[in-house]
Amino acid sequence: MIGGRDVTTETLKTVAQTLVDYCRTGKEEQGLAELYDQRAVSVEVGPGPDGSNPESAGMEAIKGKHTWWAENFEVHEASVEGPFIHDGDRFAVIFQIDATHKASGQRQGMREVGIYTLNSDGKIAREEFYATI
Repeated sequence: MIGGRDVTTETLKTVAQTLVDYCRTGKEEQGLAELYDQRAVSVEVGPGPDGSNPESAGMEAIKGKHTWWAENFEVHEASVEGPFIHDGDRFAVIFQIDATHKASGQRQGMREVGIYTLNSDGKIAREEFYATI
């Protein structure tokens, strides 16, 4: 279930802060293992580089997305701002990344907002990313 309105504020704050801490310390895989529901859905800003669906469903698909990123980009600098708590079951995080696409050598800055929704078990059930234009 997405939209776990029965999630306590303390659970929301703990999950949000833990995710941010893992992102800041390069422990994203640990965050995926501990904080996400196995059926979680991740929605990117647009289609993947091969024109694929921007939505990844399930933990294996989300891990695959992370693997693809690590294989294709060299990150020079990254920062994480937040978390920003929303009443109920959601929080937001702002990511800023300076990275080079390995194949093309093109360096670019990226800034996006991640919106995370917890299920009634206090696990991340959905993440959606919004980018600056």
